[in-house]
Amino acid sequence: MATDRDAVLEAAVGVLSRRPTAHLDEIARAAGISRATLHRLFPGRDALIREVGLLGLQRFRAALDTAAIEDGDPHAALRRLVDAVVPDAALCAFLAGENQLYDDEAIDELWESQIVRMHALFLRGQQQGVFRVELSAAWLSEAFFDLVAGIGWAIQDGRLAPRDAAFSLAELFLGGALRTPPQPDPQ
Repeated sequence: MATDRDAVLEAAVGVLSRRPTAHLDEIARAAGISRATLHRLFPGRDALIREVGLLGLQRFRAALDTAAIEDGDPHAALRRLVDAVVPDAALCAFLAGENQLYDDEAIDELWESQIVRMHALFLRGQQQGVFRVELSAAWLSEAFFDLVAGIGWAIQDGRLAPRDAAFSLAELFLGGALRTPPQPDPQ
C-alpha cells in the first residue's frame, strides 16, 4: 500500500503548526506511519519542513488566484480571499511560526511574489478610498496573514468552529481596515 505524501504533509501541518519543535516520531504517529516510512518520504526534518512550507505557499498562491484579488472592488476581492484562504488557515499558522523557512531562497522568492500581490490589493484599496490610508499596505498585508494564522490555531485548538472562521476573520479584519467616513463632532 502506497503512502499518500499529501496526507503525511497534512498530518505534519497539524503537529508542526502548534508545536514547531515536535519530533519526527510525533509527526509519523500523527500521519499513521512509521518513522522509517516518514524518512523514506522525506530524508530528514529539514526536508519535511521545506515541503510543508512549499505546500503552504502553493496553497496561499492558489487562494490568491481563486480570489482574483487583482480584479474588481478591493473590498469584494478581500472577502473572496477570506473564503479562499480559510480552508488552509493551519498552513498559514505553520508558515507564521516556522522561521527555518526564511533561509531558503526558493521559498523566499515564492513568499515575496505573494506578498507583493497582497500589498497591491491593499494599496489599490487605499487609493480607491476603501481601506484606511494611515495604515500602510505592508502592515495590512502582515496583519491579514497573521489573522489567518490565528484562525488556523483557533480552529485546531477547538476555540473556533470551522464554519464560523471566514465570518470571524472578515469581520475582525475589515472592522479595523475599512475606511469609515469621519463622524460629526457631538458638540
